Amino acid sequence: MVTFPTLRPRRLRKNKLIRDLVAETSLTTSGLIQPIFIKENINEPEKIDSMPGVYRYPPNEHLIKFVEEVYSFGVKNFILFGIPSFKDEFASSAYDKNGIIQKSLRLLRQTFGEKILLITDECTDEYTSHGHCGIITQKDGKLCVNNDESLKVHALIAVSQAEAGADIIAPSSMMDGVVGAIRKALDEAGFTDTAIMSYSVKYASTFYSPFRDAAYSKPAFGDRRGYQMDPRNAFEALKEASLDIEEGADILMVKPAHTYLDVIRLVKTTFPQYPLAAYHVSGEYSMIKAAALNGWIDEKTAVLEITTAIKRAGADLIITYYAKDIANWIKEGVPF
Repeated sequence: MVTFPTLRPRRLRKNKLIRDLVAETSLTTSGLIQPIFIKENINEPEKIDSMPGVYRYPPNEHLIKFVEEVYSFGVKNFILFGIPSFKDEFASSAYDKNGIIQKSLRLLRQTFGEKILLITDECTDEYTSHGHCGIITQKDGKLCVNNDESLKVHALIAVSQAEAGADIIAPSSMMDGVVGAIRKALDEAGFTDTAIMSYSVKYASTFYSPFRDAAYSKPAFGDRRGYQMDPRNAFEALKEASLDIEEGADILMVKPAHTYLDVIRLVKTTFPQYPLAAYHVSGEYSMIKAAALNGWIDEKTAVLEITTAIKRAGADLIITYYAKDIANWIKEGVPF
């Protein structure tokens, strides 16, 4: 084996040009997905206190302006989250043809045509009075999420989103069988070309807290540990991913991203033939933002380092609230 002084690894770190030449991982705007919160009954963007720099947008010219701005930086992929004015036990506003997501899809499609990719989060938590990801029934005197009854509602939501113009449906409920139920409903409704990006590996994480503030989706009782994954488990992710593949998922996802790099690597290594998304979630965003606002870290360098780590671990697609900023920083040149 050749060793020092003949082999000097520092030769390939001599300057930025050499480092860029031999870099094993690179970020591109094509793999970034920008989340957007869209809220009914507002006319101006609303600040989200727990997510500085992120807003709730009304489905009007303000939404269009934001999408145009993000698009101008080279990001063409968007995932939409709706905040309705009406909630009930059955999430009926989630599959209403005039619901917040359906209206927004039509608006964006009419404005941008096929220039942008529109992904819709498919769930019930933002639309139910109880804030859970399914239909609530009683069992043994206790309230619980009824998995199989919930599948019917998720299928209705998915079809209504496809009808309104969604390119990709992203079911996030972690209900057993939800991908299969949605695939069947989409196919029967004629949407055989509408893809499914499943939240296949979604952990019960405290890092969702700012999102629940942003989307008003905190559970009214209990928590979601009965259906989201236990953070102590890694290999269970392979079971969840394999089931979604069998049911017809086109793209897999790991969520959160920053704190589950090992799981991203495990899923990508096991299923390399499937595109893998990773969601850099609200709490991960807010931690970086808070540290940066306090002057404790350099925001640009930290975000690019973390996003590169997510890509290096195996993610092909990255959902991040920093998508626009990352695209801008890529143009400026990464600081490594």
